[in-house]
Amino acid sequence: MLERSWDVIIVGAGPTGGRTATHLASLGHSVLMLEEHSEIGRPFQCAGLVTPKAMHEVALYNSVLQEIDGARIHGPDGTLVPVGTDGKLRTYVVCRKQFDQGVVQQAMQAGATLSLHSTPVNAVATDAGVDVEISIDGEIVNMHTKLLIGCDGAHSWTRRHFKMGRPNEMMIGFQAEVQGYEGKERWLEMYSGSAIAPGFFAWVIPSGFGSHRIGVWSTPDRLGGKSVEQCYEDLLNHEMWSERFSNITETARYCGPIPSGMVKKTVANRVMLLGDAAGMAKPTTGGGIGPGFRQIKGILKPLSEAINSDQLNEKQLHKITNKHFTAMKKDQDKARTLRNLLVSDTTDKELNKHFTNFAREDVLELINEIGDIEKPVPLGLALIKKVPAFRRLALRAGTKLMFR
Repeated sequence: MLERSWDVIIVGAGPTGGRTATHLASLGHSVLMLEEHSEIGRPFQCAGLVTPKAMHEVALYNSVLQEIDGARIHGPDGTLVPVGTDGKLRTYVVCRKQFDQGVVQQAMQAGATLSLHSTPVNAVATDAGVDVEISIDGEIVNMHTKLLIGCDGAHSWTRRHFKMGRPNEMMIGFQAEVQGYEGKERWLEMYSGSAIAPGFFAWVIPSGFGSHRIGVWSTPDRLGGKSVEQCYEDLLNHEMWSERFSNITETARYCGPIPSGMVKKTVANRVMLLGDAAGMAKPTTGGGIGPGFRQIKGILKPLSEAINSDQLNEKQLHKITNKHFTAMKKDQDKARTLRNLLVSDTTDKELNKHFTNFAREDVLELINEIGDIEKPVPLGLALIKKVPAFRRLALRAGTKLMFR
C-alpha cells in the first residue's frame, strides 16, 4: 500500500523525473514517481544521445551502445563537413530502456517510490498543498503532496491541467531502427536540404551491433503539408544518397514531438515543470536529457529548503527558479536564433554556400576547437565574428540576439 501524503509527487519517470527524484530523495524528502506505462523506458521517441557531462552525473556506462567521435555533415549538394576527431569522444549512444531504468533505479535506491501504470486524473492546488486524484491500475486513489512536479513530456498533463502555456516551438521527429547501413565507425551522419528535412537535418546514428537509427525532424510550418515520415522516405530515395540505404532492413519505427522553447509559466502555486514538459529540448539537436538534468540541479538547494519549510506558493517558487530558468531560456533562445540564421531560415542555395565555408580547413579547426554539443552559442557567435564569409550575418545576429 502506498502512503497517501508526500513531500513531492513527480508525474513522469523518464530521465528528468528520475534524476529529480534522486536529488530530492537523497536530501531526505518523501518522493513518489508516477509512470503511466507498465515499464520504464518504453516507448522511447528520441535518438538516444547522452552527452559525457550528463552521463558522468549518473555513471550508467552499462547502457552505452556506442561511443561517438564526431559527425559527418552533408550539405544539400553533398558537400561534406566532418566535425570531430577520431578517438576523441563527443557523445554516447545509449539503450534508452536501460538508461531510463538505471536513472529511476538510482532514485529508488535514494529512497523514492515508483508507481507504475499510474496517471493523475485531477489535481487541485491550495495553500495547504496539492490534492491529486491518481488512477493506479484503473483504481482512483486520493493523495496529497506539498509540491507537484511535472516531468511528463511534450504533451504534459501537468502543464495542460494547470494552464501553464505551450512550448515556443514544437518540432516533430520520425526515426527507424535499421540493420544494413554501412557508415564510418564511431561517427554519425547528418543530411540537410529542403528535400530531406526542411530547415533541419536528418541523422544516421550507429547504435551498436550493426544497428543504426535513421531519423528526420522539422517543424510543421516548414514541412509544406508533408509528414516527417515522407521526409524519411525522401532521404532513403534521394538521388545522391539512395545507394547508402539500399540494403537496410527496418526493425522498428518511432515518431514523436520535440518541445523546444521554455513555456511561459514553469511554476504555479505548488506546481513546477521540468524537462520536456517545460519545453527544454535543445533547438539545435533536440536533446532533452542534459537540459532536464541542468534544470533541477541549478535550483536543488533552495528548492529543498522551501519543501522543508513548506514555502511553495507561486511567488516563492518563482523566486527559487527565476534566475536559473531565465538564464537557460536565454541560452535556448540564442541557440535557436543562430540555428535559424545559419541553417533553418536559409534556402538550399544559401545553405550550400554555408557548407562550402564550413568545409574550409581554418573553419573546421575553429569548429573543432570551440564546438560543444551542449554549448552551441559560443561556436555560432565565433563563426559569425571570425569567418569573413559569415560577417554579413553579424548585423542580423547582433540585432536579434540583443533583444533576447
